[in-house]
Amino acid sequence: MGIVNRNLKLGNRERMIRTCLNQDIDRIPLFFMQGAWVETMARWRKEGMKEEDWSERFGFDIGFVNLPVNIGYCPGFERVVLSEDDDTRTIRDEQGVTFVEKKGYTSIPRYIDYPVKTREDWELLKKERLDLHSPERFPDDWHEVIQKLKEQDAAIQIGTYPHGLFGTLREMMGAEELLINFIDEPELVHEIMDYLTDFWIAMYQMILRDVQIDIIHIWEDMSGKQGSLISPAMFREFMMPNYKKIVSFAKENDIPIISVDTDGNVDGLMPLFEESGINFVLPFEVQAGCDVVALKKQYPNIAMLGGYDKRAIAIDTAAIDHELNRLRQLFDFSGYIPAPDHQIHPEVSYENFCYFIEKLRKMIFT
Repeated sequence: MGIVNRNLKLGNRERMIRTCLNQDIDRIPLFFMQGAWVETMARWRKEGMKEEDWSERFGFDIGFVNLPVNIGYCPGFERVVLSEDDDTRTIRDEQGVTFVEKKGYTSIPRYIDYPVKTREDWELLKKERLDLHSPERFPDDWHEVIQKLKEQDAAIQIGTYPHGLFGTLREMMGAEELLINFIDEPELVHEIMDYLTDFWIAMYQMILRDVQIDIIHIWEDMSGKQGSLISPAMFREFMMPNYKKIVSFAKENDIPIISVDTDGNVDGLMPLFEESGINFVLPFEVQAGCDVVALKKQYPNIAMLGGYDKRAIAIDTAAIDHELNRLRQLFDFSGYIPAPDHQIHPEVSYENFCYFIEKLRKMIFT
């Protein structure tokens, strides 16, 4: 495991890569993969926050920047409000998912329909929205975007929500139907996961003609408080071969980091990620039973981000300090990026968050 060596002088991109590879670094990064809820930012502005960009206010590292390349549906579904009343609206979003949301604040919506119910639905979706060569996949100012990222010394990521093996199929079918299909329609699940893996690798190859990728990010959300939603045997059969295929491609093309984002308890998934070649995992939700300190000791070769209980920030300074002190033993080593274990919810005051960030900054920079 690498250490923090203050004699080193690293730029953002090199620091992020070396952190995720457990190599010596000059300091741990100050970088969160997830921000604050819209309602949280609205509260903070009322409480005195003047900057619209919280990176400007709190001095975050640029960290990883996701390339603006569409590796999903192209075109996406048209976002449409199907119906509404005084309290709710029913929406079909860009992923073709239909849900009912409450008006006025962010919450988990009630999902009611998904675009893939049959093999015929999948074949139509593939034909109409997964054309590798759709010109809209790349922005018109693609080369200008690349140049700007290089000038910012950004570590370059490809992949974000909803792009993963379990994750994308969950958005296609719904979680319950996907879990049923692992048993009732295994050939279809295999086919879609295999196709998506080859599709994404082909996209990575196109991108690499113009710019080096530093991290391939895989969004899964395949666990809950009880642990993984599928068994280790299912993971090894359906997902691991494709993970290994992506990891092999990354090694062949000098892409150093393969990350997986999954909420919930990941204790049972960590050995499977390690076996697959994944070397960066997040966000380690404390309320789901994750202990990032114990997991880092158990899996020293996997870099980790998160593991700070976001609920502590809403309580008081003593709770904030207690949670930071719990993680403090990881701050002298590489391979860990301290961050809240999910988005900052609106119960967190601006005053408390400022205290949290300033205390974290002191621990990182001194």
